Parts: sequence; C-alpha cells; structure tokens
Amino acid sequence: MKLSGPLDFQPKLFSALKNYSLTNLKADLTAGIVVGVVALPLAVAFAIASGVSPTIGLITAIIGGFLVSALGGCSVQIGGPTGAFIVIVYGIIAGYGLEGLAIATFMAGLILILLGAFHLGTVIKFIPYPIVVGFTAGIALTIFSTQINDFFGLGLTDLPAAFIPKWGKYFVSFGNVNWVTTAIGLASILIIVLVPKISKKLPGALIAIIVVTFVVWLINGSCEGIHIETIGDRFGSMSTDIPLPHGFELSMETINELLPSAFTIAILGAIESLLSATVADGVTGSRTNSNTELIGQGIANVVVPFFGGIPVTGAIARTMTNITNGGRTPVAGVVHAVVLLLIFLFMMPLINLVPMACLAGVLIVVSYNMSGWRTIRGILRNPKGDVAVLVVTFLLTVIFDLTIAIEIGLLLAIILFLRRVMENTQVRVYGEQLDVAEGTEATRHEVLDVAKGVEVYEIDGPFFFGVATKFEELMRTTIGSKPVVRIIRMRKVPFIDATGVHNLEMLISSSLKDGIKVVLSGVKPEVQEVLDHAGIDRLIGAENICSHITIAVRKANKMAMQEMEA
Repeated sequence: MKLSGPLDFQPKLFSALKNYSLTNLKADLTAGIVVGVVALPLAVAFAIASGVSPTIGLITAIIGGFLVSALGGCSVQIGGPTGAFIVIVYGIIAGYGLEGLAIATFMAGLILILLGAFHLGTVIKFIPYPIVVGFTAGIALTIFSTQINDFFGLGLTDLPAAFIPKWGKYFVSFGNVNWVTTAIGLASILIIVLVPKISKKLPGALIAIIVVTFVVWLINGSCEGIHIETIGDRFGSMSTDIPLPHGFELSMETINELLPSAFTIAILGAIESLLSATVADGVTGSRTNSNTELIGQGIANVVVPFFGGIPVTGAIARTMTNITNGGRTPVAGVVHAVVLLLIFLFMMPLINLVPMACLAGVLIVVSYNMSGWRTIRGILRNPKGDVAVLVVTFLLTVIFDLTIAIEIGLLLAIILFLRRVMENTQVRVYGEQLDVAEGTEATRHEVLDVAKGVEVYEIDGPFFFGVATKFEELMRTTIGSKPVVRIIRMRKVPFIDATGVHNLEMLISSSLKDGIKVVLSGVKPEVQEVLDHAGIDRLIGAENICSHITIAVRKANKMAMQEMEA
C-alpha cells in the first residue's frame, strides 16, 4: 500500500464499454430491471427508518446508485441507501436536522475520495472482524427496535431516540397493540420468508408489499372503523418532481461538530462497499479496483446531499441480486437507477398506499439478516480479547451511538493487538555459546563460542514502544558483572518505531558512557534505514553494524580479548 503515486481512478464502466456487445446489453437490462424492482421497497423502507420521507430514499437510490455504477471500481456493485446507515442518519437528523445530515454526508464523501486518492482501498483490512460483526449486530437490533411501534400499531408519536428509554415506552404501551396492524406485519414477514422457497429469483419484499398493500387497500376502503396507517397517511401526497440542487451553509463550528459523524459514515461506507465488492469478486471472478471504488462512492456521497439525499454505499443484497440475474457490467447498475427513476416519475401515487406495518415487516427481516447471530456464536468461541471487542462494540452501538462504538471498538482492538504483539515478541539472552540456526528451519547447526565479557541479546519481533520498554527492563535485570561488548541481534525485527529508536539510542549512549561497546547484528534494510536517519550508525560506528551474527560475534570476541589484554 502506497500513500503516494498517480491517482488510481479507473471506473469499470469505461473499460466495460470498450468491448460491449448485444449479449451483454440483454443480460444487463434483465438484471438492472430486476434489481431496480428489488431496490424500490428497500429504498423506501430505509428512508422512513432513517427519519426522512420515501421520496428522499428514492432520490438517493437513483442518483447515488447511478454514480456508484458509473464511477466505481466494481463491475457489478449496486449502490444506494442501506440499513447500516439508519442509526447514524437518524441520530444526525435528531441533533442537527436535514441540513446537518447533508453536511455530514458531504464531508463523508470527501473523506472517501481522500481514502481512494491516497491508495487506502485496502482500509477494510485494518478494521478487526469482531468490530464489524459487533456494530452490524448492534445496528440490526437498533433497526428492529425502531420498527416495533409501526409493527404493533402502538401509535406512539413521541418516542425517545435512546434504546433503553424507547423500550421502556414500548413496555408500558403494549396494552394498546392494534392486532389488525400486527397481522399485516406478520403476513408481510411470512411472504418475504416463504417466497424465496418457491424461487430465489422472486423479490420477496416487493411481492409482500404488492400483496399486502392490495389487501390493506380493500380493508381501508370497505371496513368501517378499521384503518391501517399507510405511507400517504404519514407523509401526505409526495411530489414526483426531481428536486433542484440546493446548497448548505458550512462553518467551522458545524464542521467540528459533525466531523465524527462524517468519519463514521465514511468508515461504514468503505467497509460495506468493499465487503460487497469482495463478495462479488468471489462469485464472478472479477477484480475490484478498491481505490476507484472508494472514489466513486465518495463522489456519490458528495453529490447526493445537494439533492436532499442520505448516505450511499454498496449494498450486498442488491449486488448479489444483480449477479444472480446475469449482470456482469456497470451498465446493469445504471439500468437499475433508470428503472427507479421511471417508478419515481410514474408510480409514486401507488407508493402512498403501502402500509407502514408492511415496511416494518420488511425492515424486521432486514435486521434479522444483518444480525449475523451465527457468526457471533462462532466468535464467542474465539479468544477472550475478540469476544470483548465484539461485546463492547455491540453494547456501545445499541446503548450510545455508532460513532462512539467504532472509536472505542477500534481503540480496544488496537490495545489488545499491541498486547498480543508484546506477548509474542521475545527478548533472549545468550552467553558462552550461540547456535546460529536456532529459531530457523535450517538443519545445519553452527555453534559460536561467545567470549567472556560479551553479552548477546536477540529481539524476536517488532521493536515498538511496548517491546522497547520490555527490552530495557530485561537489560537492567540481567546485568551481572559489567560486560565489555553487547551484541544486539535484530534479524527478526521487521520494523522499529520512534520509541524503539529512542530506547536503543539511550541504551547505546549509556553503554558507551560506561565503556561498553555495542554491536548490532542482522539488521534488515528497512530497519537500517530508520537507524541511519536517527544517526545510530554514527553513534556506534558503521563498522559495528554487522550483516550476520557470525561476523558480529567474531568482532565482539576480538574487542573483548583486546580489552582484557589491555
């Protein structure tokens, strides 16, 4: 991974069109139409759950989905609003309104573009898996919690945003359950679950919405005293006009307040889009350009806020639907956006008839699929550190918010990682004899005699701040009679940080002050470069940095003998 170099922006659409054929077009048209139909209920449901109107969800899916396909680095990625953003979007709107959400999304887009521009397309590899599972499960539970009101028809209008107070309100309100509304929600879930058993190509969520909406239309029109709430009841008649671009005010105060949320949106977008692309590559055999994908996702999130949209990322379920229906180029994603545009222009009056309980059922199924309970069960059998990271991230996501969960989860994971590295990094002390091949797979052993007055220390692992302190403590505890020469064997040190360099410099300085010479052995080129920049070669003499332990021991023995004879 290089942070510098030319901009790695090569959208897959441009290369796909060079050898495009009629066969490709037929496959992409079929896949694009199917994905567009599948994306419709999800875009509407995710928008409502996020605290915005269905119109905004569709606008996001249209504009964001088009830009992700046109400018991304994955051939089959389908972009749009996803469940992962519901929690963070809802929280931003509650605290800062729609303009605050637009600013946070815009900044997140810029962060994603910078990640791609600086060749950080492999950023997903730096996010520990227990953190991803923890906050995904936390998001799933939070989404489930937001749907209880509509699923049971409780009619609550002043629900607290926090998890625990929200459930407290639910428990005291369950006596007001509307059983007709609940039956509609249950019917929706049953249809979604059963339809794939008939055919995996049928969009269960869409069929549930069509069937249940028709039934509710009949009930609302013919049964006196019974009325099941619909999208139109809650949001009124929705416009079918594409909103004109509009700006928003930026100030340093607003940027400072929303930057953590923007960072969370960017990290979530990077994780979900690159996970989706990785899964797609495994199925299709293609290869995603991760840097281009991040830049494409970033551009989508920079543009969408100007039209009132919410954050965009690659959606695994829609991407897999695209693949299973024959989509193999970004044209399918473009077609999916066009299909959603046509639905938006000509079918919005029908969307007004969709019952809220049905959308709640759709999102409850989404939350179940997101929960990853089987994965959690597997991780619980892992080392306690991984379990701790998962549990802490999950609880922080549910009880507090996603921004805190990701920050604390990453911090905890880093601390545990450093602890493991420290535990696995060993510092050995040798005296009198040294086996050159020890710790390697070599079958030929060469035993070196270490002269009296020579101490050999070997560092096995990274020489960073924690290990540097460990090495310093060992030096203090093992010193008996004052040696003449100290050999520090560094053949297994892959890198050294500033603290390691500082501690090494202090050790060499104090040793030289006490009349003890220091010889370094087996220093790797990348470590040697760091030491040279720090002036270590000038401090001990370049001739005392040896390429092999045999040379170092021979040199140290000679120094010790000369000192003894003197």
